[in-house]
Amino acid sequence: MTDEQIPHEMPDPGQLPDPVVQVAGVQEIASDLLVIPNHGVGLVPNIGIIGGSRAVLVVETGLGTANAEQVLALASEVAKGRRLYLTTTHFHPEHAFGAHMFADHATTYVVNRAQSDDLKAKGPGYLEMFRGFGGPVAERLAGVRAPTPDVVYDDGYDLDLGGRTVRLRPTGRGHTKGDQVVEVPDAGVLFTGDLAETGQFAIFPWFPPYDMDVSGVRWLAVMDRLAATGPRAVVPGHGELGGPQVLTDVRDYLRELRDETWRRRDSAMGEAEIVAEVRALLIERHPEWVGREWIERGVGCLCAEHAA
Repeated sequence: MTDEQIPHEMPDPGQLPDPVVQVAGVQEIASDLLVIPNHGVGLVPNIGIIGGSRAVLVVETGLGTANAEQVLALASEVAKGRRLYLTTTHFHPEHAFGAHMFADHATTYVVNRAQSDDLKAKGPGYLEMFRGFGGPVAERLAGVRAPTPDVVYDDGYDLDLGGRTVRLRPTGRGHTKGDQVVEVPDAGVLFTGDLAETGQFAIFPWFPPYDMDVSGVRWLAVMDRLAATGPRAVVPGHGELGGPQVLTDVRDYLRELRDETWRRRDSAMGEAEIVAEVRALLIERHPEWVGREWIERGVGCLCAEHAA
C-alpha cells in the first residue's frame, strides 16, 4: 500500500485514547516470562519478555518511539546483560513500529519472510494512515520509520535463549499475509498477535482495493491448527490473557461469521443487506464485545471469498 493508496476512512481522533504502554502493570505468567498487558487500551498490544540463561526475547514494541523506549528499558533491566532479541507477530504499527529503538541498542530483530515483505511494501503506507488518525497517535509516530529486520527466516526459527528454546512459526495468510506465532514450549505459552483477541470482534483489515491480504477462510484454518496444539496459556494480540479457550472462541466466531455470511450469499442477497443482517445477529449474540466496526469488514472479506 503506497501513500496514494491509503483508506480515507479515518476514525475521529477524539475517540482514540493515547496508546500508551503501561510497563508498571507487568505480569509474570511463567518463570522468566513477563507480559505487559494492554489494559484494554486501543492500539496497545500485549507485549512479551521471555528470558533464558543467555538471552532475552521481546515480543512486540508498542506504537512509536516513547513506548518502545519504555519496553526496551524494562527488557534491559530484566536481561541484566543478557543478549537482547526482538520479534513481532505482524507488521501493523502498534506491534512493530517501535523496532527502530531496539536497532539503536544492538538488539537482533527476527521475523518471517512474509512479514519482512509486508514491512517493506506496506509499512510506509500504514505509517501514514496511522498518522492520519491525528492526536496522540500521530504524536507517538513522529519521526518513526518502518523497521528493517536483521534476521529473516522462511519455514520456522528456533531461538535458543539458553536453557529455553522459543519457536517462531509463520502461520500463512490470516489476519495479514505475514502472521507469526511465538511458542514457548517449556512454559506452554503461545503468543498469537492479532490472530486472536479477547473481548472483541476479530480485526479484519479489509480495505479494498488498497489492502486485501486478510483471508477469513485461511484465518479459520490457522485457528483450527492452533487450537489443536492446546497451549496452557494464550497471549492474544489485544485483550485479556487466557487459556486454550481463547483459540477455540476465535475459531468458533470466524466459523460463525463465515457461515452466516455465506448462507445469505448463497441466496443471492446483496452485500449491504448481508452486512446489516449479520451485524445485527452477531451483536445480539456477543453484546459485550467491542470492535463492532470490524464485522462489516469481515463480511466484505468473506463475500469476496465466497465460492472463490
